[in-house]
Amino acid sequence: MGVNTKIIALTGKGGVGKTSLSACIVRVLTDIYPDSKILAIDADPAVGLSVALGVKPKLTLDEIRKKVAEDVTGKLRDTQDILAEAKFQLYETMVEKEGFAFLAIGRPEAAGCYCAINTYLRKVIEILVDDFDYVVIDGEAGIEQINRRVLEKVTHLVCVSDQSRKGLQIIETIRNVADELVMYDKIGLIVNRAPLPEKITEKEIGSVPVVAVIRPDDVMTENDIEGKSVFELPADSLILEGARTALKNMGVIDEY
Repeated sequence: MGVNTKIIALTGKGGVGKTSLSACIVRVLTDIYPDSKILAIDADPAVGLSVALGVKPKLTLDEIRKKVAEDVTGKLRDTQDILAEAKFQLYETMVEKEGFAFLAIGRPEAAGCYCAINTYLRKVIEILVDDFDYVVIDGEAGIEQINRRVLEKVTHLVCVSDQSRKGLQIIETIRNVADELVMYDKIGLIVNRAPLPEKITEKEIGSVPVVAVIRPDDVMTENDIEGKSVFELPADSLILEGARTALKNMGVIDEY
């Protein structure tokens, strides 16, 4: 990992707006730091982040893995050759947009599969990180695949939940699993789509600091229904304001 690279990984149960928030964080970073190198990684096999960001992935990392695996059985035998080839293909596949680059992980492996090529590609991703100032990872529900398939360390782990009791009770479990599986510097909780934000009075929930509480955002809902990207949201939308607040409270950005 680069010395100053900030890696922001979002995790949480399904249906809480994690992908929308991931996209909004990318939008906020591009707005505030237009000269920075920003990489958005869609680690969800549904590839929802691409829609939220308005990009069309060429190939997924899993498809690249298969191509490199075929090479491994043939001409590529040296580990450094494998890494170099995988990194080259990743850059060839990466979607470049104004202000950020995009990479999709693709469909995950079958449970329990830890073949050697995944280790190689994890190393390639670690090498890629060195070339970026900010990396935003939209993980699928749970956090194991963040540690297993993308990176071994993140700087900022963002838990996302709705305001339901069940959702908030899961946060402590997520924290406990994160402590075992992911190396992180800071952790925070965004309570999204909160209909009664005034009832959230705790500074911590499940031992995770609350860094933002976001009311239901009809503008974001309409944006989703129409299939628009977050770059079409008005700057004062509730979800963008919440993303900025969370990033500030976690020390990712300064005053905005």
